[in-house]
Amino acid sequence: MNIDKVLSIALDHSAAEQTEASVWLTRYALTRFANSTIHQNMLFENGVLKVRAVFGKKVASGTTNRLDEAGIRALVDDVVKMARLQDENPDFVSLPKQPRPVQGVKAFYDSTAHSTPEERAGAVRALISEADRVNATAAGSFTVQSYERGVKNTLGIDVASRGTYANLLTVVTAPDGGFGYAAASSGDVSKIDGRAIGLEAARRADASRNPIGIEPGEYECILMPYAAADMLNMLVWMGFGAREYQENRSFVCGKLGTRIVSDSVSLCDDGLDPDTIASPFDSEGVAKQRVDLIKDGVASGILYDSYAAHKEGKESTGHAPWGRAGNLMMAPGEATLEEMIASTRRGLIVTRFHYTNVAHVMSASFTGMTRDGTFLIENGKITAPVKNLRFTQSIPEALADTRMIGRERKLEDRVLAPALKVGKFRFSSATEF
Repeated sequence: MNIDKVLSIALDHSAAEQTEASVWLTRYALTRFANSTIHQNMLFENGVLKVRAVFGKKVASGTTNRLDEAGIRALVDDVVKMARLQDENPDFVSLPKQPRPVQGVKAFYDSTAHSTPEERAGAVRALISEADRVNATAAGSFTVQSYERGVKNTLGIDVASRGTYANLLTVVTAPDGGFGYAAASSGDVSKIDGRAIGLEAARRADASRNPIGIEPGEYECILMPYAAADMLNMLVWMGFGAREYQENRSFVCGKLGTRIVSDSVSLCDDGLDPDTIASPFDSEGVAKQRVDLIKDGVASGILYDSYAAHKEGKESTGHAPWGRAGNLMMAPGEATLEEMIASTRRGLIVTRFHYTNVAHVMSASFTGMTRDGTFLIENGKITAPVKNLRFTQSIPEALADTRMIGRERKLEDRVLAPALKVGKFRFSSATEF
């Protein structure tokens, strides 16, 4: 059954005052490898229908993956029944109407949708060959996804799209404590070069053999795009969603229109940009809108879904659910990695972070560990690999002392980020590996 038919059956069968139906049809394929050997190939296909029913200020929702007519009707009946029994939500106003036209974006690539296990195995084989050159082993995964989705509601929203996503990542492990990480993401799987990813990770693993221990403390720090993307994602998650902002749980509260980081930093969320994994609308079917979160160091915008937008009499920015970013982009700078290193008297290069989590929301502080390639810089040169360090750092404080921003950006998962050099990054303790 096609998407439009599924959605129409759901809306036509509903007795609610307002109804929303959304459906996702997904195809997910995975090639996983460890010890330089592919050990798993799998393919998963599924379709999920979500229905939301409204009676005044009473709202309920439910999902099913039974997409035959009987399954659709059964879900609608259950959700309508639940909605009638709900307590009223005084802050709920309405399901959304479409505030602006949905723009067309290039989000679907045949190369990804029709990717085969043999093609993925070829890329993994090329990756592993680079690990072999440095007497190391590779582990990781190569995932490809394609989807069709649609959203309809009884207030006029009626949208559909399809898209693709691919990601190849690896950790290369060398003797004597060497580790190296590399990854690539794209909507177009043909742009992912397994050999290049293997070469990057293998060089990093080879260079990080026999790491030395250093004292924790504050260091000048160069964050590679993998680490920078993780940090930026945490920053936005902690502060730029409308619900956190409305409930005074955001470090941005009282700071919109003021400078919060270096004026060299600009950060936006733009689901229509082709350099990201583009998406024309959100989970409510509302058209995506570019939102400048930080512009030249100034806190400039907040991400809204319809629920939060209605509370302020505003329009949704197309960031349902929960006002979450899905296409973060940091503006590039002019620096090369070599220039960042050469300008550093004593500092660290961090390839990526591991197990990051919130330390303190109102200061936008996060904590975690370095992983898979951390190096000491002395007098403008890389002098040694170092053992991993734990950190606890306020992200706005780090970005307030941004010294240099890379000219090249990398898509790490769904965040497009350059390398960053910050003047101070606080490492709180050391490890033995």
